[in-house]
Amino acid sequence: MKSLWRGKRRFNLGGFGLLLIALSSPSLHARAATYYLIVSGLGGEADYEQRFTSAARDIARIAKASNTDVQSYELTGQDATAARMKDALSIISRSATPQDDFILILIGHGSFDGTIYKFNLPGPDVSAEEIADMCSGIRAGRQLIVDTSSASGAAVSPLRHPGRAIIAATKSGTEKSATVFVRYWIEALQDPSADTDKSGSISALEAFMYATGKTNDFYKKQNLLATEHAVFTDVSHSEPVRDVSTGQGALLASLTLVRLDSVRPSASNPANVELLRKKEELEQKIDALKFQKAGMDSTEYKKQLTTLLLQLARVQQELDR
Repeated sequence: MKSLWRGKRRFNLGGFGLLLIALSSPSLHARAATYYLIVSGLGGEADYEQRFTSAARDIARIAKASNTDVQSYELTGQDATAARMKDALSIISRSATPQDDFILILIGHGSFDGTIYKFNLPGPDVSAEEIADMCSGIRAGRQLIVDTSSASGAAVSPLRHPGRAIIAATKSGTEKSATVFVRYWIEALQDPSADTDKSGSISALEAFMYATGKTNDFYKKQNLLATEHAVFTDVSHSEPVRDVSTGQGALLASLTLVRLDSVRPSASNPANVELLRKKEELEQKIDALKFQKAGMDSTEYKKQLTTLLLQLARVQQELDR
């Protein structure tokens, strides 16, 4: 089965037309497929813009390497509009069968006004209810939505649907600070230690538990009060939870995200290991710096942030080679 990727070029109508033709081809359904839509939302600031786009590309790269039956679509930067998102989900809804899996990853900022959650995009933002409506026609038997944005806990209820698991980086809409959860979600997809049942693959549940633990560790190491508490639900009528003690987690455990034999060569490469370590270190420094922003001279803050972002961009370029 042919894999389809946007790569690093910006979205254009011609490429979208080719994607439509390819995904509509009956030959693509010889075996069950996994359909990905990865959306990197509005950053608002240069550092967020850079890291959101980088995270989207990392997830796309890992997904592509892990399964030949992945059909993935990526929206980043100014291409990540509500209209483009709707178009991509419409294509997937016409292609996915009940035997397939569907995974939607939202990376960025979210907002909650006490009633409505919205995912921030260039142009009009998109509400959780609108996202649910866009996904309503997707027939994939197993579905996963991972919303890594701030205030994402408020999106859980509107996104509920039979056969769909939902992961949110925050436990409610009132946790409105920028999150770090997506960083450790990506790390989970590449770290063999995330494979707690030693099955040779990493499930959505294992990735959730790994990312949650690492997120907690980040705040502890930085001596910061945690402003995000990730939750999940995979039973449509149940409240979101943080562990499997309530009996939830069966759907997440059944969804294999990556097979370690497909990502291990890259992850075990000494050069890549060192680059990933440097990237993690730089991202932690950036996050810590942002927490210190209020007490810093603005010129000094911008100077330090620019230096860290340039270093991070160089590391990312090396990883993308």
